[in-house]
This record gives sequence, C-alpha cells and structure tokens, in this order.
Amino acid sequence: MKRVKLLASTLLLACVLGGCGEHEVDSPIKDVVSEPIVTEAPGVELEEPSLEKPAEESGEVTEGSEEQAATPTIGEREVVDGMKQSYLTGEWKDEAVVNRRPMAVMMPNNKAAMPQYGISRASIIYEAPVEGRITRLMCFIEDYDDLDHVGPVRSSRDYYVYEAMAYDAIYCNWGLAIPYVEDLLKSDRIDNVSEAVKGIHNPSAEAFGRISRSGYKTEYTGYMFIEGYEAAVERHEYETEYRDTFEQAFTFANDGWPATYDEYENATVIYPGKESGNKGGYGNSGAYFEYNPEDGLYYRYQYDEPQIDELNNEQLAVSNVVFKICHGEVRDANDYLAFGVHGTGDAYVFTGGKVIKGTWSRLSDSGANYFYDEDGNEIVFNQGKTWICNIWKEYSEYMEWE
Repeated sequence: MKRVKLLASTLLLACVLGGCGEHEVDSPIKDVVSEPIVTEAPGVELEEPSLEKPAEESGEVTEGSEEQAATPTIGEREVVDGMKQSYLTGEWKDEAVVNRRPMAVMMPNNKAAMPQYGISRASIIYEAPVEGRITRLMCFIEDYDDLDHVGPVRSSRDYYVYEAMAYDAIYCNWGLAIPYVEDLLKSDRIDNVSEAVKGIHNPSAEAFGRISRSGYKTEYTGYMFIEGYEAAVERHEYETEYRDTFEQAFTFANDGWPATYDEYENATVIYPGKESGNKGGYGNSGAYFEYNPEDGLYYRYQYDEPQIDELNNEQLAVSNVVFKICHGEVRDANDYLAFGVHGTGDAYVFTGGKVIKGTWSRLSDSGANYFYDEDGNEIVFNQGKTWICNIWKEYSEYMEWE
C-alpha cells in the first residue's frame, strides 16, 4: 500500500528540547530485486518468489516505480509454530519476544566508557549528540531473556524520550537533565524505569546497581539488571505488550526478497560526521560504518577501532543505517542542545550498499518515523537491525559516504 508523502510544511514541535547531565548521580564530573534471497521461516517451506506473486500472498507491496513495486513487504504479522516476525527487525523470533514492548536503554558512547555490555542485542540503536558535542546511544532491546544486565546506563535527554515513544518502548535511564526531563518522566506520557536520583518521582531502584570496573569513573559503572527491570515493570503495572498506539518501526522487505535499489548510488563507507572536531557531535568519535556485501551488514567503527560488545567481544553490525536530519540549536551558555524529532525533514537511508535520499515524517508522540524516497514512496528496509543517527541540520555538511 502506498503511503502519501506528508507535507514538508509540518511544524517541528518545540517540546523536544534537550538538557545537560549536571544532575547525574555519583559523577565526579559535573527496489530493485535482481534475484530473490531465501530466509528460513519457521514451519514454512519457501518457494522461489515470482515477480507476479500477488500482494496478498507475500505482504504489502510498495507502490511507485516498477522496481520498488517488485519488493514485497511484510504485512500483518502471523504466528507460525510459536514464531512471529519482529516489528523492530522483521526477523522471525519467539512470539512472546515480538509481542512485548522493548526496553529503550540509555548508554554512554564516549571513549572512557567503552565497551558497552549487551548492546549487540539491540534491534535498533538511536544515536544523537549531547552537550560537550559527543554522542549518546539509546538501545531498543527486545531479546533479553538470557541477559543478566546491560549498560553502562546513563542519563536522560528529552529528545531521546520522545524517540522512545515512537516505538512504544519502556524508557530506562540513570540520571536526567532535570530542567527539561523531570516533568516529562513524572507524567504519564512515558513509562520509564529510572534509577532513584533527584528529579525522579517514580523510581525503580530495584533495577539498577554498580559493577566494579577497574580504572573507570563511577558514572561508567552503573548497570541495569534484567531481573530488577522486570520486577520494576510489574510493580509499576506497566503494560508489557505493544499497545494500540504503536504503529510500526519500519517497513521491511518480506522473506525471500532483498531490497537492493540497484539504480541508486553506491555507499559502502558512510560517515555521519567525518571531519574531526566538527561540532555536530560525530566528529569527536570518528564514527563510521563499513558495508560488507558478503553478509549485507554495516560494521560500526569509532575511536579508530571496531565498536564491540563486551558481552561477546563481537563488532556491532546492522542491516540498515539512517541519517535523520533534524532542526537543532544550542539552548543556552551551558551548551544544552535542542532537537526537533517531530515534524519532517531530510533523510538518507543506507541499505544493501546503497543510499536512498528522501524525507522523514513524524507527527505525534506515539507516531512512527516514516521514511519516504524523493517520489513520496515509503522506503523498504532490509530485515535486520537498524542504526539511526540524529544529525543536526546545521552540521549535515559533514556527513559523507563513498
């Protein structure tokens, strides 16, 4: 089904202003398809797809160009042998995992905090600048049943909270920028599991604790423990399954079909902010993604080395990377940042080694981020994990790809 491209004149909401972390606890520092691919769907023997296969048999079909129309997409999710296709990745997972709301965990991304633990379990990673012009991550994790803990966990900024709402996630943080986040987390607009610190009115102390890390500052030793998280969710009486307000994460290509976009520009090494020292946040870490055509994944690098997960010592890799260009500004002399994550703006979607230029649109707190190509057709993502970089429009000149 073709979605109508939303008007670019939609106003960005003023409520998405960010803040600083000076109130953090224990811190000493204030479609073209060339040929089908086959994936294993549980209990289903896949036949080789045909371009003439009707939409009702293979999911929705994105209208537009002849090439895009050839990419069947996942429609309504069905349960097959206790498995279901994830709303966050499109992959087949246990039905209980797919139905439950993900946790959205704030994690530091500065060099002194590396490595993070459990980050490779994130189905979506959202990255945005904070004061000091470094970036911080928010990790949407639905696969956590066999995890003991994740982290380190860091403090909240309100533009992350608003992005968490788009995925009906339960927001998890240790600390907050009190002037801009306190009332938001206090309200009933976002279900949150937050460490018991100043400014938090519904604390979840049972979910958090410290792990000794020799040579690390105190603020990089705080973790969230899964057993405590589940206890807090139960005590707060949060709904554990997706609510009716949840729309979608992305539109994914259906089983057996890659979204290859053969007519689009190649982009196999991509930088959200290449130039060192630029004040858009990404130049500090030298972050980039390198595409591997053999497995169709983008491998993440920063600080001149692969970014790894301490859990398994494996490099982070995703199927899709998104540059979401947002209005941004400095709020005051403390370099508190503001980002517009509602409304509309430019977007660049990287998948299958290609780059698709278009727009993003999001009109409400619970509304999804929709991504459209320049003809107004919704962009089809390849199944797998996605990394979203929130890029300040003023500094978008520093993004590059080759």
